[in-house]
Amino acid sequence: MSETLGIIAGSGRLPTQLVEACQVIGRPCFVLAFSEDTNLDAIQNAPHAIVRLGAIGEALKHLKGAGVNEIVLAGKVARPSIASLRPDFAATQLLARLGTAFFGGDDALLKALVKFLEDEGFRIVGAQDILRSLVATEGVYGRIAPSKRDSSDIAKAFEIAKKLGELDIGQAVIVENGYVLGVEAAEGTHVLISRCAGLKREARGGVLLKAKKPQQDNRADLPAIGITTVETVHEAGFNGIAIEAEGSIILDREKTIARANELGIFIVGIRHA
Repeated sequence: MSETLGIIAGSGRLPTQLVEACQVIGRPCFVLAFSEDTNLDAIQNAPHAIVRLGAIGEALKHLKGAGVNEIVLAGKVARPSIASLRPDFAATQLLARLGTAFFGGDDALLKALVKFLEDEGFRIVGAQDILRSLVATEGVYGRIAPSKRDSSDIAKAFEIAKKLGELDIGQAVIVENGYVLGVEAAEGTHVLISRCAGLKREARGGVLLKAKKPQQDNRADLPAIGITTVETVHEAGFNGIAIEAEGSIILDREKTIARANELGIFIVGIRHA
């Protein structure tokens, strides 16, 4: 029998898709959900446990008790304040090991978390290793292609995103007609899109680009888009979405592409030179 996959579930659709993939291939899985972040309705059909973020000792006990040897980190988990964390003994040890990484960028924090889990005896894999169809490939998705002006905006956004990523700040940039409307920081992509909607110079135009950080561990927090991203981009009046080929994932791929076609939004995979 296949080893039990541990799915550490944050927010969004990714944990559900991984559970569904395991069910299709007959691989046992166990979901560790967080009461603060996980969509609990999405994991009811799988063996699971629900813990608060500060209960690391309890979380490890559940994972090891379920026979988990391999773990995938799936979905965003909001970083709590130290005061609200209420850490148990294991969490206190983790915080001591994290040091300044807890207060730094997401990439530094995730690398430290991966190292902690590896030291506890787990193997860490990427969501794309479990469900290869998630990975974005190069080329245009759907019926709509970016215009020449869109392509110019994408190229500029890509250049900025990589510099932004080197500083461990964010994974998304919005550019309209060569003008940078915004870059992602702690607020997340959807808030970035909504914020930039009021900065647009034209009723419709501009692109959202999502790309992984140059130094990023591909096993954690690859940039992702899905149906909600498409709908938010359309509502904000942007022309489309560019994502890094082999460096990002598309959730609910067929439904996401169909929705983009319905709304007249392009999705394109771009390979970083």
